[in-house]
Amino acid sequence: MDKETILILLNEVGILPLFYDADVEVAKEVINASYRGGARAFEFTNRGENAYNVFTALVAYTKESLPGMAMGIGTIYDAETAQKYIDAGADFIVTPCLNPAVGAACLKANIPWIPGVSTLTEIYNAQQAGAEVVKLFPGEVVGSKFLRAIRGPMPKVKIMVTGGVQPTSESINEWFGAGAYAVGLGSNLFPKDVLAAGDYGWIEQKVADSIALVSAFRKGS
Repeated sequence: MDKETILILLNEVGILPLFYDADVEVAKEVINASYRGGARAFEFTNRGENAYNVFTALVAYTKESLPGMAMGIGTIYDAETAQKYIDAGADFIVTPCLNPAVGAACLKANIPWIPGVSTLTEIYNAQQAGAEVVKLFPGEVVGSKFLRAIRGPMPKVKIMVTGGVQPTSESINEWFGAGAYAVGLGSNLFPKDVLAAGDYGWIEQKVADSIALVSAFRKGS
């Protein structure tokens, strides 16, 4: 899947699920549920010792079984780790902070790089380093008023909001109303009790409901 297609899909669907589990089978079930719910991009987070092994298995699985699903890796801090995951087949890379060296690795590989930012200067520097979409993080701390305010000096900036976004109409309307390009959703899509119960149907429905909320907002705005 090419770079532009991934970014367009992210925007059209509006929701990027993000998740980590050391168990490959659990991760597969979560990605399956997200896919059935309508997600077409998924961020697996690099947050455990087994992350690389799980990710490589997930890349192979999604390519074979989930056509049209872009598999990205998140929580990448340095270029060396970025290259490791690029070589493993990552379709895009999400970082918690702004490291232009990671951006350079992504540009060379021609895949999207979505760096974490929380100031106007960081957004500008991210764009200068080649980022087409940036991640506003942590969303609940920075706030939707910030996102709305930067539309003045930066009307064309594409911002995905992660951190504190809820799969509710109030939260979706707040962030997309402020101009979000997409939102990242983690624990609110994958509660521990739901995972413990293996209730993947609940996850599928929550993903579908969240995507429907984005669609409903856009149709009504």
